[in-house]
Amino acid sequence: MKIQKATIADLHEMQDLFVQTIQSVCKNDYNAAQREAWISGVKNTERWITVIETQYVLLAIIENKIAGFATLKDGDYIDFFYIHKDFQRQGIANKLLVALEVEAKNQHSKIITSDISITAKPFFEKKGFVVKAEQKNIRLGVELINFKMEKEL
Repeated sequence: MKIQKATIADLHEMQDLFVQTIQSVCKNDYNAAQREAWISGVKNTERWITVIETQYVLLAIIENKIAGFATLKDGDYIDFFYIHKDFQRQGIANKLLVALEVEAKNQHSKIITSDISITAKPFFEKKGFVVKAEQKNIRLGVELINFKMEKEL
């Protein structure tokens, strides 16, 4: 596995991974309507391009495929964090998180935050993140629950 920065050329593969991960990995925590509402964000290509152009975006590459990706916004906020359904529980998330934390420290951040799904919450808790608030978000008329979490660096 290698870790590298994303480019615009990676956009479609990242979007596919985003959709597949939500559909399969999150199915026990979010119902079909919730997953569809969450996935609808993939259609906002402009936002995705902005993420790649302005955030610190890392890819985990295995056999020339994106096995996972994670983004750091403004040096202290994890915006996207997704591991491909076929590459779960192989240490990829840990490697990406460590790399984001190193970058956050390089940018002189003392705390790193994120809005974490029900599915990802146990992983982030194991990595030292604490829940600050449970959040109820409405997307396309559907309620999605996630958690505002943070970790001191």
